[in-house]
Amino acid sequence: MIGQEAYQQWLNSPVITEAEREELRQLDEGEIKARFYAPLSFGTAGLRGVMGPGLHRMNSYVVRQATQGLANLIVAEGRQACDAGVIIGYDCRENSQLFAREAACVLAASGITVKLFANLCPTPQVSFAIRYFGATAGINITASHNPREYNGYKVYWQDGAQLPPHHADKVAAEMAALDIFSGAKTTDYDAAVADGTITVLDAAVDRAFLDCALAQRVFPQPPQRQLSIVYTPFHGAGYALVPQVLREAGYTGVSLVEAQAVPDGSFPTVASPNPENLESFSLAVAQAQAKGVDVIIGTDPDADRVGVVVHDSRGEYIALSGNQTGVLLCDYLIRARKETGTLASDACIITTVVSTKMVDAVAAEHGVDLFRTFTGFKFIAEKMEQNKDKNKLLLGFEESYGYMAGDFCRDKDAVTASLLIVEMAHWYAGQGMTLSDALEALYDKYGRYTEKTINKIMPGLDGLTKMQQLMERLRNEHTAQFAGVDVVTKTDYLAGVAIAADGSTTPIELSGSDVLGFTTADGVTTLVRPSGTEPKIKFYILSPRLNIDNYIAAVEEME
Repeated sequence: MIGQEAYQQWLNSPVITEAEREELRQLDEGEIKARFYAPLSFGTAGLRGVMGPGLHRMNSYVVRQATQGLANLIVAEGRQACDAGVIIGYDCRENSQLFAREAACVLAASGITVKLFANLCPTPQVSFAIRYFGATAGINITASHNPREYNGYKVYWQDGAQLPPHHADKVAAEMAALDIFSGAKTTDYDAAVADGTITVLDAAVDRAFLDCALAQRVFPQPPQRQLSIVYTPFHGAGYALVPQVLREAGYTGVSLVEAQAVPDGSFPTVASPNPENLESFSLAVAQAQAKGVDVIIGTDPDADRVGVVVHDSRGEYIALSGNQTGVLLCDYLIRARKETGTLASDACIITTVVSTKMVDAVAAEHGVDLFRTFTGFKFIAEKMEQNKDKNKLLLGFEESYGYMAGDFCRDKDAVTASLLIVEMAHWYAGQGMTLSDALEALYDKYGRYTEKTINKIMPGLDGLTKMQQLMERLRNEHTAQFAGVDVVTKTDYLAGVAIAADGSTTPIELSGSDVLGFTTADGVTTLVRPSGTEPKIKFYILSPRLNIDNYIAAVEEME
Protein backbone atom coordinates (compact mmCIF):
# COMPACT_ATOMS: atom_id res chain seq x y z
CA MET A 1 0.00 0.00 0.00
CA ILE A 2 1.68 3.22 -1.21
CA GLY A 3 0.74 6.69 -2.44
CA GLN A 4 -2.66 8.18 -1.66
CA GLU A 5 -3.99 4.88 -0.34
CA ALA A 6 -1.22 4.69 2.25
CA TYR A 7 -1.66 8.37 3.09
CA GLN A 8 -5.35 7.81 3.85
CA GLN A 9 -4.51 4.72 5.91
CA TRP A 10 -2.19 6.80 8.07
CA LEU A 11 -4.68 9.67 8.37
CA ASN A 12 -7.43 7.29 9.50
CA SER A 13 -5.31 5.12 11.77
CA PRO A 14 -6.35 5.14 15.44
CA VAL A 15 -2.73 4.36 16.36
CA ILE A 16 -1.01 7.61 15.36
CA THR A 17 -1.02 10.61 17.66
CA GLU A 18 -3.14 13.70 17.08
CA ALA A 19 0.02 15.74 16.51
CA GLU A 20 1.08 13.31 13.78
CA ARG A 21 -2.40 13.38 12.24
CA GLU A 22 -2.37 17.17 12.16
CA GLU A 23 1.07 17.19 10.54
CA LEU A 24 -0.21 14.84 7.84
CA ARG A 25 -3.28 17.02 7.23
CA GLN A 26 -1.01 19.98 6.47
CA LEU A 27 0.91 18.20 3.69
CA ASP A 28 0.62 19.43 0.12
CA GLU A 29 0.47 17.03 -2.82
CA GLY A 30 4.20 17.06 -3.40
CA GLU A 31 5.00 16.27 0.22
CA ILE A 32 2.41 13.48 0.31
CA LYS A 33 4.13 11.95 -2.71
CA ALA A 34 7.55 12.32 -1.06
CA ARG A 35 6.41 10.62 2.15
CA PHE A 36 4.31 7.84 0.68
CA TYR A 37 5.75 6.90 -2.73
CA ALA A 38 7.52 3.91 -1.15
CA PRO A 39 8.58 2.57 2.23
CA LEU A 40 12.08 3.33 3.46
CA SER A 41 14.29 0.66 1.95
CA PHE A 42 15.93 -1.76 4.37
CA GLY A 43 19.36 -2.93 3.24
CA THR A 44 22.76 -3.86 4.60
CA ALA A 45 23.04 -0.28 5.91
CA GLY A 46 19.66 -0.65 7.67
CA LEU A 47 17.34 2.34 7.41
CA ARG A 48 17.97 6.06 7.17
CA GLY A 49 15.63 8.94 6.45
CA VAL A 50 14.09 12.23 7.49
CA MET A 51 12.05 11.96 10.68
CA GLY A 52 8.27 12.38 10.66
CA PRO A 53 5.06 10.46 10.02
CA GLY A 54 4.89 8.60 6.73
CA LEU A 55 6.06 5.44 4.99
CA HIS A 56 9.24 7.03 3.65
CA ARG A 57 10.19 8.59 6.98
CA MET A 58 11.88 7.54 10.21
CA ASN A 59 9.33 7.13 13.00
CA SER A 60 8.35 4.71 15.76
CA TYR A 61 6.08 2.67 13.47
CA VAL A 62 8.87 2.03 10.95
CA VAL A 63 11.28 1.21 13.79
CA ARG A 64 8.85 -1.33 15.28
CA GLN A 65 8.20 -2.88 11.88
CA ALA A 66 11.94 -3.23 11.14
CA THR A 67 12.62 -4.62 14.60
CA GLN A 68 9.88 -7.22 14.25
CA GLY A 69 11.46 -8.27 10.97
CA LEU A 70 14.81 -8.65 12.76
CA ALA A 71 13.12 -10.45 15.66
CA ASN A 72 11.57 -12.98 13.25
CA LEU A 73 15.02 -13.62 11.77
CA ILE A 74 16.53 -14.21 15.23
CA VAL A 75 13.65 -16.41 16.42
CA ALA A 76 14.14 -18.56 13.31
CA GLU A 77 17.77 -19.04 14.41
CA GLY A 78 16.58 -20.80 17.57
CA ARG A 79 16.45 -20.41 21.34
CA GLN A 80 20.20 -19.97 21.72
CA ALA A 81 20.16 -16.99 19.37
CA CYS A 82 17.29 -15.42 21.32
CA ASP A 83 19.09 -15.89 24.63
CA ALA A 84 22.34 -14.47 23.25
CA GLY A 85 20.21 -11.48 22.42
CA VAL A 86 20.70 -8.05 20.88
CA ILE A 87 22.81 -5.05 21.86
CA ILE A 88 21.09 -1.67 21.33
CA GLY A 89 22.81 1.71 21.28
CA TYR A 90 21.81 5.19 20.20
CA ASP A 91 23.31 8.60 19.47
CA CYS A 92 22.36 12.17 20.39
CA ARG A 93 19.73 12.73 17.73
CA GLU A 94 16.15 13.65 18.45
CA ASN A 95 14.10 10.49 19.04
CA SER A 96 17.19 8.26 19.19
CA GLN A 97 16.56 7.11 22.75
CA LEU A 98 12.84 6.70 21.99
CA PHE A 99 13.55 4.56 18.92
CA ALA A 100 16.09 2.49 20.88
CA ARG A 101 13.51 1.73 23.57
CA GLU A 102 10.84 0.96 20.97
CA ALA A 103 13.21 -1.57 19.38
CA ALA A 104 14.04 -3.07 22.78
CA CYS A 105 10.38 -3.57 23.60
CA VAL A 106 9.63 -5.31 20.29
CA LEU A 107 12.54 -7.70 20.77
CA ALA A 108 11.54 -8.38 24.37
CA ALA A 109 7.98 -9.18 23.26
CA SER A 110 9.43 -11.87 20.98
CA GLY A 111 11.37 -13.46 23.83
CA ILE A 112 14.73 -12.01 22.79
CA THR A 113 17.00 -10.64 25.50
CA VAL A 114 18.27 -7.10 25.10
CA LYS A 115 21.26 -5.22 26.44
CA LEU A 116 20.59 -1.51 26.07
CA PHE A 117 23.18 1.21 26.52
CA ALA A 118 22.21 3.53 29.38
CA ASN A 119 23.39 6.63 27.52
CA LEU A 120 24.30 7.62 23.99
CA CYS A 121 27.31 5.71 22.75
CA PRO A 122 29.70 5.66 19.78
CA THR A 123 28.76 3.38 16.92
CA PRO A 124 31.97 1.32 17.24
CA GLN A 125 31.05 0.55 20.85
CA VAL A 126 27.91 -1.25 19.66
CA SER A 127 30.01 -3.36 17.29
CA PHE A 128 32.44 -4.03 20.15
CA ALA A 129 29.70 -4.96 22.62
CA ILE A 130 28.23 -7.57 20.25
CA ARG A 131 31.56 -9.41 20.25
CA TYR A 132 32.26 -8.73 23.93
CA PHE A 133 28.96 -10.22 25.10
CA GLY A 134 28.64 -12.84 22.35
CA ALA A 135 25.32 -11.36 21.20
CA THR A 136 23.44 -12.51 18.12
CA ALA A 137 22.92 -9.02 16.71
CA GLY A 138 23.06 -5.31 17.42
CA ILE A 139 21.09 -2.18 16.60
CA ASN A 140 22.35 1.38 16.67
CA ILE A 141 19.94 4.27 16.28
CA THR A 142 21.89 6.88 14.36
CA ALA A 143 22.03 8.82 11.12
CA SER A 144 25.79 9.29 11.42
CA HIS A 145 26.81 12.67 9.94
CA ASN A 146 23.51 13.45 8.19
CA PRO A 147 21.70 16.76 8.84
CA ARG A 148 19.65 17.18 12.01
CA GLU A 149 16.30 16.17 10.49
CA TYR A 150 17.55 12.61 9.80
CA ASN A 151 17.68 9.50 11.91
CA GLY A 152 18.53 5.91 11.11
CA TYR A 153 18.63 2.28 12.18
CA LYS A 154 21.85 0.32 11.69
CA VAL A 155 21.83 -3.44 12.24
CA TYR A 156 24.82 -5.65 13.02
CA TRP A 157 25.22 -9.42 13.11
CA GLN A 158 27.08 -11.62 15.58
CA ASP A 159 30.51 -10.92 14.09
CA GLY A 160 30.10 -7.22 14.92
CA ALA A 161 29.88 -6.19 11.27
CA GLN A 162 26.80 -4.76 9.61
CA LEU A 163 24.10 -7.19 8.59
CA PRO A 164 25.14 -9.39 5.65
CA PRO A 165 23.04 -9.13 2.46
CA HIS A 166 21.16 -12.43 2.84
CA HIS A 167 20.04 -11.49 6.36
CA ALA A 168 19.16 -7.95 5.27
CA ASP A 169 17.02 -9.39 2.47
CA LYS A 170 15.25 -11.63 5.02
CA VAL A 171 14.49 -8.68 7.31
CA ALA A 172 13.23 -6.64 4.33
CA ALA A 173 10.95 -9.50 3.28
CA GLU A 174 9.61 -9.87 6.82
CA MET A 175 8.93 -6.12 7.00
CA ALA A 176 7.02 -6.20 3.70
CA ALA A 177 4.72 -8.86 5.12
CA LEU A 178 3.92 -6.86 8.28
CA ASP A 179 1.25 -4.21 8.71
CA ILE A 180 3.11 -1.09 9.79
CA PHE A 181 0.68 -0.37 12.65
CA SER A 182 -0.35 -3.81 13.90
CA GLY A 183 2.35 -6.15 12.65
CA ALA A 184 4.85 -5.67 15.48
CA LYS A 185 4.46 -7.15 18.95
CA THR A 186 5.63 -4.96 21.81
CA THR A 187 5.72 -4.89 25.59
CA ASP A 188 6.03 -2.42 28.44
CA TYR A 189 9.58 -1.12 28.82
CA ASP A 190 9.64 -0.91 32.63
CA ALA A 191 8.15 -4.39 32.97
CA ALA A 192 10.77 -5.85 30.60
CA VAL A 193 13.55 -4.20 32.61
CA ALA A 194 12.04 -5.48 35.84
CA ASP A 195 11.88 -9.10 34.62
CA GLY A 196 15.41 -8.94 33.18
CA THR A 197 14.51 -9.32 29.50
CA ILE A 198 15.97 -5.85 28.97
CA THR A 199 19.24 -5.11 30.79
CA VAL A 200 20.60 -1.58 30.95
CA LEU A 201 24.38 -1.69 30.53
CA ASP A 202 26.64 -0.12 33.12
CA ALA A 203 30.06 1.54 32.80
CA ALA A 204 31.87 -1.82 32.66
CA VAL A 205 31.36 -1.97 28.89
CA ASP A 206 32.91 1.51 28.56
CA ARG A 207 35.93 0.29 30.50
CA ALA A 208 36.35 -2.78 28.33
CA PHE A 209 36.08 -0.76 25.12
CA LEU A 210 38.55 1.87 26.31
CA ASP A 211 41.06 -0.80 27.31
CA CYS A 212 40.94 -2.19 23.77
CA ALA A 213 41.34 1.28 22.26
CA LEU A 214 44.31 2.07 24.52
CA ALA A 215 45.94 -1.21 23.48
CA GLN A 216 46.25 0.11 19.90
CA ARG A 217 48.88 2.70 20.90
CA VAL A 218 52.34 2.27 19.44
CA PHE A 219 53.90 4.21 22.34
CA PRO A 220 52.23 3.43 25.71
CA GLN A 221 54.11 6.27 27.43
CA PRO A 222 53.06 9.84 26.50
CA PRO A 223 55.76 12.25 25.30
CA GLN A 224 57.28 14.78 27.70
CA ARG A 225 56.49 17.70 25.40
CA GLN A 226 52.72 17.94 24.99
CA LEU A 227 51.02 19.46 21.98
CA SER A 228 47.89 21.53 22.41
CA ILE A 229 44.79 19.81 20.99
CA VAL A 230 41.23 21.08 20.53
CA TYR A 231 38.51 18.45 20.36
CA THR A 232 34.87 18.85 19.37
CA PRO A 233 32.23 16.09 19.38
CA PHE A 234 29.74 18.31 17.47
CA HIS A 235 27.19 17.67 20.25
CA GLY A 236 27.46 13.93 19.67
CA ALA A 237 28.36 10.58 21.19
CA GLY A 238 32.11 11.18 21.30
CA TYR A 239 31.63 13.73 24.11
CA ALA A 240 32.66 11.31 26.88
CA LEU A 241 34.92 8.56 25.55
CA VAL A 242 37.19 10.58 23.23
CA PRO A 243 38.34 12.97 25.99
CA GLN A 244 38.61 10.02 28.38
CA VAL A 245 40.77 7.88 26.09
CA LEU A 246 43.10 10.83 25.43
CA ARG A 247 43.28 11.65 29.13
CA GLU A 248 44.03 8.04 30.10
CA ALA A 249 46.71 7.89 27.41
CA GLY A 250 48.42 10.78 29.19
CA TYR A 251 47.68 13.63 26.79
CA THR A 252 47.23 16.64 29.04
CA GLY A 253 47.03 19.37 26.39
CA VAL A 254 43.48 18.58 25.21
CA SER A 255 40.74 21.21 25.50
CA LEU A 256 37.09 20.84 24.50
CA VAL A 257 34.89 23.14 22.48
CA GLU A 258 32.57 23.46 25.45
CA ALA A 259 29.64 24.82 23.43
CA GLN A 260 29.68 21.61 21.35
CA ALA A 261 30.45 19.19 24.18
CA VAL A 262 26.83 18.96 25.34
CA PRO A 263 24.80 16.28 23.51
CA ASP A 264 22.06 17.92 21.47
CA GLY A 265 20.30 16.44 18.47
CA SER A 266 19.34 19.87 17.15
CA PHE A 267 23.05 20.63 16.61
CA PRO A 268 22.55 24.31 17.49
CA THR A 269 26.10 25.49 16.74
CA VAL A 270 26.64 23.89 13.32
CA ALA A 271 24.79 23.90 10.02
CA SER A 272 25.84 20.28 9.55
CA PRO A 273 27.52 18.02 12.15
CA ASN A 274 29.90 16.63 9.56
CA PRO A 275 33.68 16.56 10.16
CA GLU A 276 34.17 16.35 6.39
CA ASN A 277 33.25 20.05 6.16
CA LEU A 278 35.75 22.67 7.30
CA GLU A 279 32.94 25.13 8.04
CA SER A 280 31.69 22.79 10.77
CA PHE A 281 34.95 23.48 12.63
CA SER A 282 34.43 27.27 12.84
CA LEU A 283 34.10 27.35 16.65
CA ALA A 284 37.01 24.95 17.08
CA VAL A 285 39.22 26.98 14.74
CA ALA A 286 38.36 30.21 16.55
CA GLN A 287 39.30 28.58 19.87
CA ALA A 288 42.49 27.17 18.38
CA GLN A 289 43.52 30.52 16.91
CA ALA A 290 43.03 32.24 20.26
CA LYS A 291 45.29 29.75 22.01
CA GLY A 292 47.77 28.85 19.27
CA VAL A 293 46.61 25.23 19.20
CA ASP A 294 48.51 22.66 17.12
CA VAL A 295 45.80 20.17 16.08
CA ILE A 296 42.00 20.12 15.97
CA ILE A 297 39.99 16.91 15.84
CA GLY A 298 36.23 16.50 15.53
CA THR A 299 33.98 13.45 15.55
CA ASP A 300 30.56 13.12 13.98
CA PRO A 301 27.37 12.54 16.03
CA ASP A 302 27.84 8.77 16.39
CA ALA A 303 31.65 9.03 16.73
CA ASP A 304 32.57 6.71 13.90
CA ARG A 305 34.11 9.40 11.66
CA VAL A 306 36.87 11.82 12.64
CA GLY A 307 38.11 14.94 10.87
CA VAL A 308 41.46 16.67 11.42
CA VAL A 309 42.37 20.35 11.06
CA VAL A 310 46.04 21.42 11.23
CA HIS A 311 48.40 24.36 10.63
CA ASP A 312 49.81 24.61 7.13
CA SER A 313 53.15 26.19 6.20
CA ARG A 314 51.56 29.65 6.24
CA GLY A 315 50.20 29.18 9.75
CA GLU A 316 46.61 28.86 8.54
CA TYR A 317 44.27 26.09 9.66
CA ILE A 318 43.44 23.62 6.90
CA ALA A 319 41.31 20.48 6.94
CA LEU A 320 42.92 17.20 6.01
CA SER A 321 40.82 15.02 3.72
CA GLY A 322 39.90 11.50 4.75
CA ASN A 323 42.37 10.21 2.18
CA GLN A 324 45.18 12.39 3.53
CA THR A 325 44.57 11.31 7.12
CA GLY A 326 44.38 7.68 5.99
CA VAL A 327 47.73 7.86 4.19
CA LEU A 328 49.35 9.66 7.12
CA LEU A 329 48.10 7.02 9.56
CA CYS A 330 49.20 4.11 7.37
CA ASP A 331 52.68 5.55 6.90
CA TYR A 332 52.96 6.45 10.60
CA LEU A 333 51.83 3.06 11.88
CA ILE A 334 54.25 1.23 9.57
CA ARG A 335 57.24 3.40 10.44
CA ALA A 336 56.52 3.75 14.16
CA ARG A 337 55.94 0.02 14.54
CA LYS A 338 59.16 -0.68 12.66
CA GLU A 339 60.90 1.70 15.05
CA THR A 340 59.53 -0.15 18.08
CA GLY A 341 59.88 -3.62 16.58
CA THR A 342 56.10 -4.20 16.76
CA LEU A 343 55.22 -4.32 13.06
CA ALA A 344 53.76 -7.74 12.31
CA SER A 345 55.46 -9.55 9.45
CA ASP A 346 52.03 -10.22 7.97
CA ALA A 347 50.63 -6.70 8.50
CA CYS A 348 48.08 -5.47 5.98
CA ILE A 349 46.08 -2.39 5.08
CA ILE A 350 42.49 -2.65 3.84
CA THR A 351 40.84 0.22 2.02
CA THR A 352 38.16 0.76 -0.62
CA VAL A 353 38.12 1.07 -4.39
CA VAL A 354 37.23 4.77 -4.10
CA SER A 355 40.07 5.66 -1.69
CA THR A 356 43.38 7.27 -2.66
CA LYS A 357 45.90 5.33 -4.73
CA MET A 358 48.71 6.99 -2.82
CA VAL A 359 48.35 4.31 -0.14
CA ASP A 360 49.37 1.68 -2.73
CA ALA A 361 52.73 3.43 -3.08
CA VAL A 362 53.19 3.64 0.71
CA ALA A 363 52.34 -0.03 1.21
CA ALA A 364 54.61 -1.14 -1.63
CA GLU A 365 57.53 0.90 -0.29
CA HIS A 366 57.33 -0.89 3.06
CA GLY A 367 56.36 -4.34 1.81
CA VAL A 368 52.95 -4.29 3.50
CA ASP A 369 50.03 -6.09 1.84
CA LEU A 370 47.20 -3.88 0.62
CA PHE A 371 43.65 -5.02 -0.15
CA ARG A 372 40.78 -3.09 -1.68
CA THR A 373 37.07 -3.71 -1.33
CA PHE A 374 33.76 -1.90 -1.74
CA THR A 375 32.74 1.23 0.16
CA GLY A 376 31.52 0.54 3.68
CA PHE A 377 33.16 -0.98 6.71
CA LYS A 378 31.07 -4.11 6.45
CA PHE A 379 33.20 -4.92 3.39
CA ILE A 380 36.43 -3.97 5.15
CA ALA A 381 35.41 -6.22 8.07
CA GLU A 382 34.54 -9.00 5.63
CA LYS A 383 37.93 -8.70 3.91
CA MET A 384 39.67 -8.75 7.30
CA GLU A 385 37.81 -11.92 8.26
CA GLN A 386 38.66 -13.57 4.93
CA ASN A 387 42.37 -12.85 5.46
CA LYS A 388 42.60 -13.44 9.21
CA ASP A 389 44.68 -16.62 8.84
CA LYS A 390 47.33 -14.96 6.69
CA ASN A 391 47.28 -11.23 7.51
CA LYS A 392 47.07 -9.04 10.61
CA LEU A 393 45.21 -5.76 10.12
CA LEU A 394 47.34 -2.66 10.60
CA LEU A 395 44.62 -0.21 9.53
CA GLY A 396 41.35 -0.24 7.67
CA PHE A 397 40.21 3.08 6.22
CA GLU A 398 37.95 4.70 3.68
CA GLU A 399 38.03 8.15 2.14
CA SER A 400 34.92 9.27 4.03
CA TYR A 401 36.88 9.82 7.27
CA GLY A 402 36.54 6.30 8.70
CA TYR A 403 39.42 4.35 10.30
CA MET A 404 39.67 1.05 12.17
CA ALA A 405 42.66 -0.38 14.04
CA GLY A 406 42.78 -3.71 15.85
CA ASP A 407 40.22 -6.50 15.73
CA PHE A 408 38.00 -5.68 18.71
CA CYS A 409 35.22 -4.12 16.64
CA ARG A 410 34.10 -4.36 13.03
CA ASP A 411 33.23 -0.78 12.14
CA LYS A 412 34.98 2.54 11.76
CA ASP A 413 36.03 3.85 15.14
CA ALA A 414 36.64 7.54 15.77
CA VAL A 415 37.53 6.96 19.43
CA THR A 416 40.59 4.82 18.65
CA ALA A 417 41.39 6.85 15.53
CA SER A 418 41.42 10.08 17.56
CA LEU A 419 43.94 8.51 19.93
CA LEU A 420 46.18 7.37 17.07
CA ILE A 421 45.98 10.76 15.34
CA VAL A 422 47.06 12.55 18.52
CA GLU A 423 49.85 10.01 19.04
CA MET A 424 50.97 10.51 15.43
CA ALA A 425 50.99 14.31 15.82
CA HIS A 426 53.25 13.98 18.86
CA TRP A 427 55.59 11.55 17.05
CA TYR A 428 56.07 14.05 14.25
CA ALA A 429 56.44 16.93 16.73
CA GLY A 430 59.36 15.00 18.21
CA GLN A 431 60.98 15.32 14.76
CA GLY A 432 60.19 19.03 14.52
CA MET A 433 57.33 18.47 12.06
CA THR A 434 53.63 19.26 11.99
CA LEU A 435 51.11 16.94 10.35
CA SER A 436 51.07 19.36 7.42
CA ASP A 437 54.86 19.04 7.16
CA ALA A 438 54.52 15.26 7.30
CA LEU A 439 52.00 15.24 4.47
CA GLU A 440 54.25 17.43 2.32
CA ALA A 441 57.13 15.04 2.97
CA LEU A 442 55.00 12.15 1.75
CA TYR A 443 54.07 14.10 -1.39
CA ASP A 444 57.75 14.81 -2.00
CA LYS A 445 58.49 11.10 -1.73
CA TYR A 446 55.52 9.53 -3.55
CA GLY A 447 54.13 12.28 -5.76
CA ARG A 448 51.30 14.76 -5.25
CA TYR A 449 48.33 12.46 -5.49
CA THR A 450 45.03 14.31 -5.70
CA GLU A 451 41.49 13.17 -4.93
CA LYS A 452 38.14 14.86 -5.27
CA THR A 453 34.68 13.62 -4.26
CA ILE A 454 31.69 15.25 -5.94
CA ASN A 455 28.18 14.65 -4.64
CA LYS A 456 25.19 15.17 -6.91
CA ILE A 457 22.11 15.52 -4.70
CA MET A 458 19.00 13.93 -6.23
CA PRO A 459 16.19 13.92 -3.64
CA GLY A 460 12.81 12.22 -3.81
CA LEU A 461 11.29 9.81 -6.30
CA ASP A 462 12.44 11.90 -9.27
CA GLY A 463 15.97 11.87 -7.90
CA LEU A 464 15.96 8.09 -7.52
CA THR A 465 14.86 7.75 -11.14
CA LYS A 466 17.57 10.17 -12.31
CA MET A 467 20.26 8.23 -10.42
CA GLN A 468 19.13 4.96 -11.96
CA GLN A 469 19.05 6.46 -15.45
CA LEU A 470 22.51 8.00 -15.07
CA MET A 471 24.02 4.72 -13.87
CA GLU A 472 22.33 2.79 -16.68
CA ARG A 473 23.60 5.25 -19.28
CA LEU A 474 27.17 5.16 -17.97
CA ARG A 475 27.07 1.37 -17.73
CA ASN A 476 25.54 0.58 -21.09
CA GLU A 477 26.83 3.28 -23.40
CA HIS A 478 30.32 3.04 -24.88
CA THR A 479 32.55 5.73 -23.36
CA ALA A 480 35.59 6.35 -25.55
CA GLN A 481 36.70 9.43 -23.65
CA PHE A 482 36.25 10.92 -20.19
CA ALA A 483 37.06 14.62 -19.68
CA GLY A 484 38.54 14.63 -23.19
CA VAL A 485 41.05 11.86 -22.42
CA ASP A 486 40.91 8.35 -23.90
CA VAL A 487 39.37 5.71 -21.62
CA VAL A 488 41.69 2.70 -21.44
CA THR A 489 39.62 0.65 -18.98
CA LYS A 490 36.01 0.75 -17.88
CA THR A 491 35.41 -1.31 -14.74
CA ASP A 492 31.93 -2.56 -13.93
CA TYR A 493 31.95 -3.72 -10.32
CA LEU A 494 28.35 -4.93 -10.57
CA ALA A 495 29.22 -7.45 -13.28
CA GLY A 496 32.76 -7.96 -11.98
CA VAL A 497 34.53 -7.20 -15.27
CA ALA A 498 37.13 -4.79 -16.62
CA ILE A 499 36.36 -3.67 -20.19
CA ALA A 500 39.30 -2.59 -22.37
CA ALA A 501 39.08 0.09 -25.06
CA ASP A 502 38.72 -2.60 -27.76
CA GLY A 503 35.70 -4.10 -25.94
CA SER A 504 37.48 -7.16 -24.56
CA THR A 505 36.63 -8.10 -20.96
CA THR A 506 38.62 -9.49 -18.06
CA PRO A 507 37.08 -10.80 -14.80
CA ILE A 508 38.05 -8.89 -11.62
CA GLU A 509 38.05 -10.05 -8.01
CA LEU A 510 35.21 -7.80 -6.82
CA SER A 511 31.64 -7.98 -8.06
CA GLY A 512 28.06 -7.34 -7.02
CA SER A 513 28.13 -3.62 -6.16
CA ASP A 514 26.67 -0.80 -8.27
CA VAL A 515 29.98 0.97 -8.95
CA LEU A 516 31.58 2.00 -12.24
CA GLY A 517 35.17 3.08 -12.83
CA PHE A 518 36.76 4.85 -15.82
CA THR A 519 40.56 4.86 -16.05
CA THR A 520 42.00 7.18 -18.67
CA ALA A 521 45.30 7.22 -20.52
CA ASP A 522 46.79 9.77 -18.09
CA GLY A 523 46.35 7.41 -15.11
CA VAL A 524 43.30 9.14 -13.62
CA THR A 525 40.45 6.95 -12.38
CA THR A 526 36.93 8.32 -11.93
CA LEU A 527 34.45 6.13 -10.05
CA VAL A 528 30.72 6.62 -9.65
CA ARG A 529 28.19 5.01 -7.33
CA PRO A 530 24.79 5.83 -5.82
CA SER A 531 24.93 6.45 -2.08
CA GLY A 532 23.36 3.71 0.02
CA THR A 533 22.23 6.07 2.78
CA GLU A 534 21.55 9.46 1.19
CA PRO A 535 19.71 10.75 -1.92
CA LYS A 536 22.82 11.41 -3.97
CA ILE A 537 25.16 9.91 -6.51
CA LYS A 538 28.87 10.15 -5.73
CA PHE A 539 31.81 10.64 -8.08
CA TYR A 540 35.38 9.99 -6.92
CA ILE A 541 38.31 11.32 -8.96
CA LEU A 542 41.62 9.65 -8.06
CA SER A 543 44.71 11.09 -9.72
CA PRO A 544 48.49 10.65 -9.44
CA ARG A 545 48.90 14.35 -10.27
CA LEU A 546 47.71 17.72 -9.03
CA ASN A 547 45.58 19.24 -11.77
CA ILE A 548 42.24 17.49 -12.25
CA ASP A 549 40.15 20.54 -13.22
CA ASN A 550 39.05 18.95 -16.51
CA TYR A 551 37.71 15.90 -14.64
CA ILE A 552 35.86 18.04 -12.11
CA ALA A 553 34.26 20.03 -14.95
CA ALA A 554 33.24 16.82 -16.79
CA VAL A 555 31.54 15.40 -13.71
CA GLU A 556 29.76 18.64 -12.84
CA GLU A 557 28.26 18.76 -16.35
CA MET A 558 26.68 15.32 -16.01
CA GLU A 559 22.95 14.98 -15.39
